[in-house]
Amino acid sequence: MKKRILKGGLILFAILSLNFNCKKKGGGDTPNTTGAEVNWWMTRGDQSVLLQKQTAFAFNNGGTAVLTIDVDSAQTYQTIDGFGYTLTEGSAYLINKLSTSAKSNLLQELFGVADNAISVNYLRIGMGATDLSTKVYSYNDLPNGETDVALTKFSLAQDTVDVIPLLQQIIAINPNIKIMATPWSPPVWMKDNNSSIGGRLKTQYYGVYAQYFVKYIQAMKAKGITIDALTIQNEPLHGGNNPSMLMNAAEQTDFIKNHLGPAFQTAGITTKIVLYDHNCDRPDYPIAVLNDAAAKQFVDGSAFHLYAGDITALSTVHDAHPTKNLYFTEQWTGANGSFDGDLKWHIRNVIIGSVRNWSKVALNWNLANDGSYNPHTPGGCDQCKGALTLDGSITRNVSYYIIGHASKFVPSGSKRIASSISGNLYTVGFLRNDGKKVLIALNDGSTTLRFNIKFKGSNANTSLPAGAVATYVW
Repeated sequence: MKKRILKGGLILFAILSLNFNCKKKGGGDTPNTTGAEVNWWMTRGDQSVLLQKQTAFAFNNGGTAVLTIDVDSAQTYQTIDGFGYTLTEGSAYLINKLSTSAKSNLLQELFGVADNAISVNYLRIGMGATDLSTKVYSYNDLPNGETDVALTKFSLAQDTVDVIPLLQQIIAINPNIKIMATPWSPPVWMKDNNSSIGGRLKTQYYGVYAQYFVKYIQAMKAKGITIDALTIQNEPLHGGNNPSMLMNAAEQTDFIKNHLGPAFQTAGITTKIVLYDHNCDRPDYPIAVLNDAAAKQFVDGSAFHLYAGDITALSTVHDAHPTKNLYFTEQWTGANGSFDGDLKWHIRNVIIGSVRNWSKVALNWNLANDGSYNPHTPGGCDQCKGALTLDGSITRNVSYYIIGHASKFVPSGSKRIASSISGNLYTVGFLRNDGKKVLIALNDGSTTLRFNIKFKGSNANTSLPAGAVATYVW
C-alpha cells in the first residue's frame, strides 16, 4: 500500500513539474513567447496622438488577424550606430539663446534617457559652415589673394561660440553619442573659383586639405569631442548651394587614396572615412570609388540622401561591396510639407527603408530653426523645417516624431533583425543588447489594419490606424 501511494505521489509530482516547466517556457526570449507583454507607442498623422504610450498587449497562441508580420531575431543584419539629426551651427545658435532652464530641459529631452526623452544617439555636424549657418565660414579664412599651405592660421574660433559648447553639454548627457562631421566647402583659397559656392578643389591643395581634416579631428578631440566618422564632401554633385563644392568620383578617389587616407594613417587617426554623401540616383559614384582597391582600404562606407533616386540604391552599393558600411545622412522636411504626408514618407523611406537597405544610421536634416526658417546663409535653404521651431517657445515638428520613433527605442549597438512586410504594412525590426526586440511599423494605407506580430511560435494581435506609425517593444 505504501509503495502504491509513493508511486502515485511521484506521478503527481512529475505532472506538476511538467506544467510548471511549460509555463516557464512561455515567458521571455524562449522558444515560445506566450504571455510576453508588448509595450507600444504610436503617432497618428492627424496629430491626435504623438509618440504616446498605448495600452500594452500580450503574445498568445491565437491570432485572428488577416495580416501577419513575422519577426525572426535569429536572422541578424547590420549593427546600428544611431538615429538623429544634423546639428547645424544655426541650430546650436538658437538652442543657446534659450533660458538656462529651458535649454537644460530640452537637451535632456533630446539626448537623455528619461521617460519623456527621445534619446537621440547620433549627430552630424558641419565641418565649417553649412547652408543653415549664421554666416559662411571655414577654419582658415584669409584675405583675398592670400594662401596658408602650412595651415598656421587654422582656427575653430567660429565653432567655439555655439557648436562646441553645445556639443560638450550634449556629450555630458550622453557620453556615447556618435558624431559625424561633413564639410560643405573648404577654404575658398583652395578652390579654383575662389568662391564658397561651387568650384573644385585645386589639385595642388589636395595634400593641404587632407591636413586640414587632420587638424580638425585633432582640434575637436582637444575639446573633448570625438569625431566618429566624416564624409568628404556634402552633396559633391551639387555646386549651387552656399557653401558647396563639386567633386566627382575620380577626384574623390584620388583625394582618399593619395592624400586623406595616408594622412590619417600617419597621424594615427581612426575616424571613419565615408564617401559620396549625396542622392540615391547615383550608386555608380560610390561603387566607382570602392572599385579602386587603393582607395577602398581607407574607406569605411558610403553615405546617401534621398532627394532623387530610390532607397534601394543602398543595397545596390552593399551588394557590390558587402564589407563596406552604409549611412543615411540627410533628408529634410519642408515648410510646405504636411505632418501626415511627411510622417508616412520619412518613416517608410528614411527609417524603415534605409535600415532595411543596410544603413547603420538614419538622420533627418536640421535640428532647429526659427519661425521664419532662419538662420541660413545667403542663398542657403529658406524652406527647411527643423525638428524643432524655436521662436520664443519650443514647437516639436514632424521630424521630432519621425526620429523619436527609432532613437527612443533603438540604442547604438542594436542589430537589425528579420521582419516581414505585408501589403501597406511596412516594418523594420531590431534586437537590442538587453535582449528586447523592437518593431517599427507604418500603416501606409487608407484603412485601419489589424495584424499579428508573430515571434517564436506565438502571435500578438493588434491594430494600427491608417497613416499611423507605432514602435513595439517586448
